[in-house]
This record gives sequence, structure tokens and C-alpha cells, in this order.
Amino acid sequence: MRIDLHTHSTASDGTDTPAELVRNAAAAGLDVVALTDHDTVGGHAEAIAALPEGLTLVTGAELSCRVEGVGLHMLAYLFDPEEPELARERELVRDDRVPRAQAMVAKLQELGVPITWETVARIAGDGAVGRPHVATALVELGVVPDVSAAFTPDWLANGGRAYVEKHELDPFDAIRLVKAAGGVTVFAHPLAVKRGAVVPEDTIARLAAAGLDGIEVDHMDHDEPTRARLRGLAADLGLLTTGSSDYHGSRKTCRLGDFTTDPEIYGEITRRATGAFPVPGTGGTSGR
Repeated sequence: MRIDLHTHSTASDGTDTPAELVRNAAAAGLDVVALTDHDTVGGHAEAIAALPEGLTLVTGAELSCRVEGVGLHMLAYLFDPEEPELARERELVRDDRVPRAQAMVAKLQELGVPITWETVARIAGDGAVGRPHVATALVELGVVPDVSAAFTPDWLANGGRAYVEKHELDPFDAIRLVKAAGGVTVFAHPLAVKRGAVVPEDTIARLAAAGLDGIEVDHMDHDEPTRARLRGLAADLGLLTTGSSDYHGSRKTCRLGDFTTDPEIYGEITRRATGAFPVPGTGGTSGR
């Protein structure tokens, strides 16, 4: 089985619609794909309706969190999307995205960049607007050569010249809320230092003690020594280890299935979840 547990669609900051994403996942030879848009479950219904036969969908979200001044992302799988407390927190994060992006645009304008909010809104479309949409606008303007180049201290990296903070969950609260909604939590790309500051290992240990289920090890932003370090940490803390592409369509260079999760780990994730179940494809037609 080929299992990719971290992807994004146009419901947040990917470039594939949810229907396109599941069809592309099947074409890439995946058996299981998780749709984990940022702080939203808005793409799930379309993905399920279009799910090809032979592909299983894991519903999820990537939750924006912050602890000790450091931002981090928490992958949440197979939770009940109707659970009110978790739904309320997701809504608070989403509601803060527009004013935050507008504030980043204002900062960029102060830096002399001829960017407009209308451009960013056009790029975001119906998705949950975020830094990748602002970064794409910078690429269109020729300010940076690609999206990755926008995530530097000069521009949009954490603490960068045009960075603006947003409402984010405390990760300990996120773990509690996801578990209360019957879901499973995995710390996304925990040592992706190229993205900015990362939390120390003792914080990961505290998250594990609070009920964190796993950490994402095999990821494009982790080199081989980092992956080895994380595997050792996971073994010490009793955490599951996952691998994923973090696919964003054409917005990033990673491809579906670039990194995958061991089937036994996937089986354990599904065993722990009680809020929702993986959805087997039956040959969907939506969006064709």
C-alpha cells in the first residue's frame, strides 16, 4: 500500500480542487490519501463525491498552533467535524486569516512592493487565504523567483519583515480538542528548520505526555540526519512516525506520494480514531 497522509487543495492553499486532488492521487498510484487543508474541512465533501474506486480518503485538517512563541502545525485525522468546540476554534483561526493577509499586504506595500489585496484575493479564490497566496502574488510580480523564496526573513518567514501573527491554537489544547472529537494527532514536519524556529525536543516530549499520537518524520523539509534523529525521539517517546508529501499542487515542487506512511502505522491511526472512518472510493464522478 502507498499511503500519503498530508495534502492540500484549493479549500486552503493548494492548487488542485479537492476532486482533482483525489483523481491525481489515484493516478499517482496511491492507495490512501489524507486531505488535510489548513484549519478547514471545507474540501472533504467534494473529495468524497469524486473519490475514484480503489482510493481511500482519510479526512483531516492541519491546525495552526503556537507554543512558547514558536508556530507549529498539528495534523488531525478522522475527527468528528461537527464537534462544536473544535469547530469553533477552527472558525476563529479561519476568521483571522483575511485581516492577517491584508496586514501582510500592507507591510509589503510599505516595503515598496506593488502588491494589492485584490491580487491576493484573486489567487486565494474560495480557499482559506494564507501566506502561500501572498507568496504567489510576489512570484507573479517578479519579486521572488518561486514560492519558497518568499518564505525568508526578507519577506514572509516567521518573524520576517512582512510577517504578521494570527490566531493560533495552543498545541496542548489542540491535542485535547482533537481527542475529544475522536481524532488522532500528528505533529507536522516538527524539525523543518528552513521554515524558521522549531520547538525543542523537550516540548515534543511534553506534547507526547499530553496525548500526541505521532510525528511526521519523512517529509521534504527533513534531511536524512533529521529523520534519523526524529525516529530515535519517536522510539523514546512511544510516538507513531508518518511520512507524507505535503502536496500543494503546482504551488510547491513536492509530488503526491513523494513520501509515504508505513501501512502498519496507518492501521494504528485508524484503530485509534473514533470520530470518523476512512472513506473507500467507489468511482466518484463529481467535478469531471
